[in-house]
Amino acid sequence: MRLKLIVALVSDEKTGVVIDAARAGGATGATTVTSVRGEGLKPEKTFLGLGLAAKRDVVLFLVVETRARDILERIRDAGKFDTEHGAGIAFQIDIEDAVGLVTQLPTIREELEYEI
Repeated sequence: MRLKLIVALVSDEKTGVVIDAARAGGATGATTVTSVRGEGLKPEKTFLGLGLAAKRDVVLFLVVETRARDILERIRDAGKFDTEHGAGIAFQIDIEDAVGLVTQLPTIREELEYEI
């Protein structure tokens, strides 16, 4: 089974919406790392010259390759990544191997059989 890791860097108020969209597309789970900081092309500064980095969440989805692009697009649309400045980004990475998916495998296999 071929897998992809989808990484979504999203403003913390959109984390729930992004997770819901990914699940609707077939993601069987998510891991969220909260309160990371990030900045865009031009770092924002306060009036005192201090750095002002937006709080973000990193959401990780390990998904079946055949569903990855659809899930990625659902995340983009739900998070409004292409329409709102600073809403977030998402990307996918090939996964060579993974362990610890025993509880998710029956659901993944069932979904894959349904697609065939």
